[in-house]
Amino acid sequence: MTIDDHWLARTSTIKRLWTAFIAALGALVLMDFLIEHHPHFGLDGTFGFSAWFGFLSCVGLIAFATVLGKILKRSDRYYDG
Repeated sequence: MTIDDHWLARTSTIKRLWTAFIAALGALVLMDFLIEHHPHFGLDGTFGFSAWFGFLSCVGLIAFATVLGKILKRSDRYYDG
């Protein structure tokens, strides 16, 4: 069996998985209407706060890691002596 024969490598399966994941995430955001919020600050009571805050936090962490990687990067010949 090659990697191309695996069911997770098929284009149709990948499209179905993306559709299922997007539908699940959309359903989770829509369930925000069913939850009674008790905000401590004004912003955390907005619709979909957890979703967009988590997304922006993830983007921020990736940007920070990219910048930190460029700052701490060593040359390819660093250990050659």
